[in-house]
Amino acid sequence: MGEPAPAFTATTTQGEVNFPADYAGKWVIFFSHPADFTPVCTSEFMTFAAMQQQFAAYNTELLGLSVDGLYSHIAWLRSIKDKIAYRDMKDIEVTFPLIEDISMKVAHKYGMIMPAEHSTEAVRAVFVIDPKGVIRTILYYPLSTGRNVDEVLRVVKALQTADHFGVATPADWQPGERVIVPPAGSCGTAKERMEGQARDVECADWYFCTKDIPADEVEAAIRVKDGA
Repeated sequence: MGEPAPAFTATTTQGEVNFPADYAGKWVIFFSHPADFTPVCTSEFMTFAAMQQQFAAYNTELLGLSVDGLYSHIAWLRSIKDKIAYRDMKDIEVTFPLIEDISMKVAHKYGMIMPAEHSTEAVRAVFVIDPKGVIRTILYYPLSTGRNVDEVLRVVKALQTADHFGVATPADWQPGERVIVPPAGSCGTAKERMEGQARDVECADWYFCTKDIPADEVEAAIRVKDGA
């Protein structure tokens, strides 16, 4: 985390992708899955696709990868749309790019292949990459466990909120809940906070201070404006 995302050019179900240059100015969820025509991966792709517009509302694009070939990808995505129903989802069309990586070159660049788990399939890795092409979050799941896509979206909102307001977000934070104020940089600032002199800041102790940012203010700051 904190380093530039490794660059690559790849063939995808939506044409050639030059990454991360093609996504400059956008947040990206770059994620890998073990194989096409597998049930856990199918449930994940349906969920990501169903939530694609929610991610887009926060200037965030989706980009998938597996080590299967392009024609396998196309056939699998057609099968998802034509045949698969999961929860309240059916007729789901996956329109975000899915990378062909038969050589596993991209997967190895991003540490998506873990031999102890499987030497010829990518694990369920997630990379949250910011508009400057910097990796901000890395999540790994085993082959047997599907990802929580709501949590991936929550991470995007939390990172954008932290960047915009200069704060941190506590455990399980959602927009509208109190945020963490950075630690006091001096004894004087800590004293002011503890004595209630710091505007809008509440402190349980000198190192644990929070403030309120209303949900509508958060949304106004991080959500893509209509027509943008």
